[in-house]
Amino acid sequence: MLDFFGRFHPVFVHLPIGILLLACICILLSFKPKFTGLKFAIPLMLLFGALSAAVSCITGYLLANGGDYEGNLVSYHQWMGISVAILSIILWAIYKKVKSNGILGTVAIILVVLISITGHLGGSLTHGADYLTAPLTSGSTKGGAAIPPIPNVQEAIIYQNAIQPLLKSRCYSCHGSEKQKGRLRLDQEEYILKGGEDGHTVVKGKADESELIKRILLPLSDEDHMAPKEKPQLTANEIALLKWWINNGADFKKKFKDLPQNDEMKPVLASLQKGENAEAEIKDSDIPKDEVSAADDKVLKKLADAGITIVPVAQNTNYLSANFVNAQSMGKDVLDLLKSIDKQLLWLKLENAKVNDQTLTAIKNCKNLSRVNLNNTKITDAGLLALKDLDQLQSLSLVGTKITAKGINQLKKLQNLKFLYIYQTGVNKADLASIKKLLPKVSLDTGNYKVPMLAQDTTVVKP
Repeated sequence: MLDFFGRFHPVFVHLPIGILLLACICILLSFKPKFTGLKFAIPLMLLFGALSAAVSCITGYLLANGGDYEGNLVSYHQWMGISVAILSIILWAIYKKVKSNGILGTVAIILVVLISITGHLGGSLTHGADYLTAPLTSGSTKGGAAIPPIPNVQEAIIYQNAIQPLLKSRCYSCHGSEKQKGRLRLDQEEYILKGGEDGHTVVKGKADESELIKRILLPLSDEDHMAPKEKPQLTANEIALLKWWINNGADFKKKFKDLPQNDEMKPVLASLQKGENAEAEIKDSDIPKDEVSAADDKVLKKLADAGITIVPVAQNTNYLSANFVNAQSMGKDVLDLLKSIDKQLLWLKLENAKVNDQTLTAIKNCKNLSRVNLNNTKITDAGLLALKDLDQLQSLSLVGTKITAKGINQLKKLQNLKFLYIYQTGVNKADLASIKKLLPKVSLDTGNYKVPMLAQDTTVVKP
């Protein structure tokens, strides 16, 4: 209940600022003969200003103890606010008793200075310590790159050189050492992994289940969207970088070269090294230019309840990514729900042992699908027939399935297919030549990579 009253602090705090500043101006003006008439109104202004300052101090104290603030900045703001309230009460009490314009003028000027400092500290708590200077700093304006150029990106530490600067630029003002909205801090490893009041901010290996990614991908109009719509937003490349880091374990010590880098990440890393503006789009993850209507919230809720992770593929779009890795069921009810979002579905990860040929019939009308992951499922050549009309399909992963060259032949009509992953399938080496001839524009990934052993990889241990 006290926390509820504390939230009124931003409402009350502007009242004493305006009234007391006006009172101080009137005091200074009243020293001139033509403004002596102001003297009659000054005690009333000082009284109302002092009372509202006291109320602001009380609500501010309640707000500060709500758990969203800590550190020196909030302490300085608190004591400066108390000083304003005390000095305004003193000025009201002595105004009619002190006849010296010099004393009254000095107290009024000191009060103006205190109000200014207190207001600045309050603004820093709300908008960040660099709120006033941010437009003057390179890269901090809207659209500017949050991550400084990394000369040798492969040798750089991912968190230190990329993730931390990104969080500092986009998140610290609300989730740093001074302010922790939602009791969340993102300025240190232990706090990032601890999370906030709404759950785990980062779930290692599962970006789509991480609250950080969920909030970033919410529509800009959603009040839970991060960063707030009035602040600089993360770009497509920055979001891709965060997801890649989290999906690969959210390690705080590893270098870029230590993590796998697929074709989607290569242009992202190249832009970091070149210092290019992060607004550059990721070629293989383009979102269709024609927007679709939003999916039914009730359908999305039912899918989420079934263990299916549904998130927007990017900010400010209704296109969705669905992940069935943790799906509890693949029954008719779930498949019917999937059909309900056929227009919005863009990326689909059906990596679940319950997925079979019958499952694929549910997505045959998802005409906007550009990525489909069917790794380690029970699909067969017959099931692939359901994908033959998905004209926008660019990436198809069949790793660990029983698919053979016969099934691949059914995909020959897919003109936009660029990547096909067939490691540990029924496709034989002898079939690769015919598949490449059938799909000349497709990059075939057969896995089974061998890393050469270098002399420096071996350490001789001597007793």
